[in-house]
Amino acid sequence: MTAQRTRHTGYGIWLIIASLAGWWAAFQLTLDKFATLQNPDATLSCNISVFLSCGANLESWQGSAFGFPNPIIGITGWMAVLVMGVAVLAGVRFPRWFWGLFGLGILFSFVFIAWLIGQSFFDLHTLCPWCGVTYLAVVPTSLATLVELGRNGTLSRRRSVQHAFGRLMAWVPLASIVAFAVIVVLAQIAGVDLLGEVSRMLFG
Repeated sequence: MTAQRTRHTGYGIWLIIASLAGWWAAFQLTLDKFATLQNPDATLSCNISVFLSCGANLESWQGSAFGFPNPIIGITGWMAVLVMGVAVLAGVRFPRWFWGLFGLGILFSFVFIAWLIGQSFFDLHTLCPWCGVTYLAVVPTSLATLVELGRNGTLSRRRSVQHAFGRLMAWVPLASIVAFAVIVVLAQIAGVDLLGEVSRMLFG
C-alpha cells in the first residue's frame, strides 16, 4: 500500500520551480567560490553593497559548515527535489518510508537554512543575495512538504487528518509570507537594513 493516492499537480509544479531556482542560486555561489579560490581579491557579482554581499559568507567557516562549500549541498539537494517534483507530476506512487525520508531531507534543509540566516544576520551582518533566493525557495517548499506529508497519508492513515492537511495547503503562501516577514524583522534586529538595501538596489 502506498501513501500517495492522488496526483497533486500544484505541489509537483512548485517542487520543480523551487528546485530550479535553488539550484541556480547554488550554482552561482559555486562559481563565486571558485572565483575567490583563484583570486581572493576577485570582484564578485553578488557583492552589491556592505549588507548585500556573498563574499563574507563564502569566506567564513559557516560557508563550509561540513568541511566543504555549502553550495555543493544545494547543487545535489535541489536535484533530488527536482526529480521528486517530476515524479509527483507523473503520478508516481511512493511508499510511506520514501516520503518520510524525503520529509527528513526537507526538514534538514529548513533547519540548516534557519541556522545560516541567524549566522548571516547576527554574526556576519550581511545578506548573501543568492542565499536570499535559497531562502525564498526553501521556506515555502518546507511548509508545502509538511502539508503534503499530512495529506498523502505519510504522517497519519486517518482520513480526517489527511483531509485537514489538504485544506491547509491553500494557506501555505500566506504562511510563507509571514515567515519572510519574520526574516526581515530578524534582519532589522541584527542591524541589517534589508528593506533599505533592497529598495536602493531596485530603485537606485
